[in-house]
Amino acid sequence: MTHESTAVGLASAYSNATTASGDWWRDAVIYQVYVRSFADSDGDGIGDLRGVRSRLPHLARLGVDAVWLTPFYVSPQADGGYDVADYRAVDPLFGDLADADELVRAAHELGLRVIVDVVPNHTSEQHPWFRAALAGEPGARERYLFRRGRGADGSLPPNDWESIFGGPAWTRVADGEWYLHLFAPEQPDLDWTHPEVTAEFDSVLRFWLDLGVDGFRIDVAHGMVKADGLPDIGRGAQATLIGTEPLPFFDQDGVHEIHRAWRRLLDSYEGARIGVAEAWAPSSERLALYVRPDELHQAFNFRFLNCPWDPGAMRTVIDESLSATTAVGAPTTWVLSNHDVVRHVTRYGGGAQGLARARAAAMLMLSLPGSAYLYQGEELGLPEVADLPPESRQDPAFRRGRRQQIPAPSVDPAPGPGPAAPGIIAPRPGEPTPPQSAPSPHSQPESGAGPQPQACCVPQTQAGAGPGPDPLTAPQAHAPTRPQTEAGTGPQAQACCGPQADLLTAPQAHGPTRPQAETGTGPQAQAGTGPEAEPGAGPAPEPCTAPQAHAPTRPQAETGTGAQPQACCGPQAVRGAGPEAEMGGGAGGDPLTAPEADGQDGLRDGCRVPIPWAGAEPPYGFGPVGSWLPQPPEWAGLSVAAQTGDPHSTLELYRAALELRRAMPGLGAPEAGPSPDPRGMRWLPSPDGVLLFTRPGFACTLNTRPEPVELPAPGRPVLSSAPVETDGRTVRLPPDSCTWWAF
Repeated sequence: MTHESTAVGLASAYSNATTASGDWWRDAVIYQVYVRSFADSDGDGIGDLRGVRSRLPHLARLGVDAVWLTPFYVSPQADGGYDVADYRAVDPLFGDLADADELVRAAHELGLRVIVDVVPNHTSEQHPWFRAALAGEPGARERYLFRRGRGADGSLPPNDWESIFGGPAWTRVADGEWYLHLFAPEQPDLDWTHPEVTAEFDSVLRFWLDLGVDGFRIDVAHGMVKADGLPDIGRGAQATLIGTEPLPFFDQDGVHEIHRAWRRLLDSYEGARIGVAEAWAPSSERLALYVRPDELHQAFNFRFLNCPWDPGAMRTVIDESLSATTAVGAPTTWVLSNHDVVRHVTRYGGGAQGLARARAAAMLMLSLPGSAYLYQGEELGLPEVADLPPESRQDPAFRRGRRQQIPAPSVDPAPGPGPAAPGIIAPRPGEPTPPQSAPSPHSQPESGAGPQPQACCVPQTQAGAGPGPDPLTAPQAHAPTRPQTEAGTGPQAQACCGPQADLLTAPQAHGPTRPQAETGTGPQAQAGTGPEAEPGAGPAPEPCTAPQAHAPTRPQAETGTGAQPQACCGPQAVRGAGPEAEMGGGAGGDPLTAPEADGQDGLRDGCRVPIPWAGAEPPYGFGPVGSWLPQPPEWAGLSVAAQTGDPHSTLELYRAALELRRAMPGLGAPEAGPSPDPRGMRWLPSPDGVLLFTRPGFACTLNTRPEPVELPAPGRPVLSSAPVETDGRTVRLPPDSCTWWAF
């Protein structure tokens, strides 16, 4: 018989013991809101805090425990708000401080906690401190990392460090000194040895804690401390090394004292306020240091995000991640997508296959011990948007030009960021962007940024793809590195053209991936449906044989441990991750041959397209008119309204999974304290291509094979990402599917 899975009537909110004890974060499901792309309340095409507040009921109904908001502070938006000019004020683009206060209050009324971003590694170049530094105010430069250049005339950068976005990590100012920026030149790094920096961020954290936020996601939590003397690295393509080997600018031991101090500050407030590290480390053991009992509560586990669709690799990542974090008494976190990586529907192959795998991976993630992070729109099965017009793109790695020396402005006496300093570009979202061919006023020639050819693999043809040049045939500098990013851990070879079809070649990447919303086809959450191939979809691309030498570097994710050769065609571009070819050249430049190929590839806009809420055409209820990035015409069937009530939709699958996660006592968090066997999780023997594990009263099966697999039924099926046939004794697992069982 075909089993109809259901979770109706099973949930009991906050039923897990950890929630009742106050350690809500140990098994929390946290939903990331990319504020610009969630909901627009005022019709300017850009999401804002009032828009987020209006859509909080969706999150409450979905069943998440907390909301993580990306930066909404005053910012020139050179890097999507991760360049902060005033840490205590809301950018008018997103509202005002009263809107932030009302959002936090509304979330709490719905039982949702609120986590906000803090960006401590760098400020905006328009921050009053940096403006004072450029103007020559005594002592102002000591808050940043200014140095004299090398060479007889100081015309060479102080060392060989490279920006994560490509090119040197140093920019020279008018008087000849250089300042460090590990990311964009508009993001100067702070010097955390200066006592004013420490005191300032203590004050910033208290400001938002006093407003009522429940914690902070700490951007680049591994980056605030640099090695003494700022030593050379001695090799290029440094972004590919992040999360794979020690680097003098990341994961220095000194960052832990900062996090210990912040933990003491968080613990001084009532209500279990938490700190979450976005940290890249070269091993699971190094990552676990960030979540020791006296440090932060969680660290993103990017290894899981970067894991290929392979049961052996998945099991290795799960085991090593759990072992490292439980050894220090912390929960493991799991994540599949975020604002810096290609959406996992597309990473897993796009189309019907990609969606089937994405649904199965989400159920696997939600069944593991610890806390899970969801990225807005993944509950709708959204694919990556791969065909955005160049004029709409805003990723700094896409737009970055070459900067000239920065003229020194006069000191700004105002306490706020004020107008842009002379010679400093401050484009606002929604405003016209200069043509790509126009150089930035800051630009200066960068050495070593030319294209560096690297063979990828023989391009595979996907069904439905029309004729035309294949971007995979172009020379590529350093395989994609940060799609992935979040983690490079554990040596795991990944097929170069495997399940993750290249973003630029997958015809499904921007088309409807869930036609079943209207046609009833495609992978379904319950019986009677199944992951059927999309019309016209051919076989999945064959993997090529050469694993890539460059491991992902930063993603993201939520963890970085161990070197993992990544797919050479994997389209995951991630902030802070490694060498993806960058589209920073003239208009129409090929992303795989553009200069600055030693940084990320500038393709992050595709995962940031505003999500669809309702309606038959854009902006699908996102706002009164338009959206800052264009939405595909095929997204009408993927909207919240279209999927609500459809038992086979991805949205209803997520709702059911989150309901069961709370209802079943065997799911959720591991027990506190060191344990080699978190919450009783145990692997059982299973056929090739299948993972099978149990937790108290619960079992999970994952079939990664492209064909059905039969095995003894481990219990009573309660939820499946595709229809499951069982007679109570044996079960026929559908291809690319995950099933939950009770016993």
